[in-house]
Amino acid sequence: MGKAQKYVLLGDATYPLQDWILKPYQEDENLTQRQLQFNYRLKRAHSVIENAFLRLKARWQILLKCDDCSLELLPTLVLACCILHNVCEAHDNPFNEEWLEGTEPTELPKPCQPAPAAMEDGQAEQVRELMCQYFESCGEG
Repeated sequence: MGKAQKYVLLGDATYPLQDWILKPYQEDENLTQRQLQFNYRLKRAHSVIENAFLRLKARWQILLKCDDCSLELLPTLVLACCILHNVCEAHDNPFNEEWLEGTEPTELPKPCQPAPAAMEDGQAEQVRELMCQYFESCGEG
């Protein structure tokens, strides 16, 4: 859309809108078709992420017990599992769907209440609007 953007994390409605946290528009009857499409695409992207982590936990079951390790170690542990997963795929050791049987999708911890409007970043709405325009320009999907 002609503007360089930083990476963003996907959040749900309980997170504050920040220039680095992309969250859906608040669901109500005043949403435009474009905003509804944006929310739909964000939900689809979020489900892809959830599925990826479910598969990662099924292959590397140490991630099911990550409450046993320190928070400082957790990003390194997840990164190591991602790298090992890619090595396995590169050496024709594909993911076995049966591994999913012992893994249940879990809700990641998130805020219980929506973030106060005061926590939202005014510049972040521009980022969300640019993404909304971009999604609209990509057509259906």
